[in-house]
Amino acid sequence: MDENALKQLVKDSVREVLREERLKLCQVLLPFVSDKEMQEIQEKLGSPSDYDKSEFVNMTDWVKDGNRPQ
Repeated sequence: MDENALKQLVKDSVREVLREERLKLCQVLLPFVSDKEMQEIQEKLGSPSDYDKSEFVNMTDWVKDGNRPQ
């Protein structure tokens, strides 16, 4: 294996580990919500389908890749 291939392999491995750890951190930081609490939240705020899509920001890429949404 040449030096550049090894560097690329290490980079990819580190990125993968960082992505996994960032997702674990997100899971840890999200508080547990009981079924009763979730029902109260839905009664008070409604469902996401009750809102216009323009009111939401898709955070998927930010969570996956660390790129902040525009």
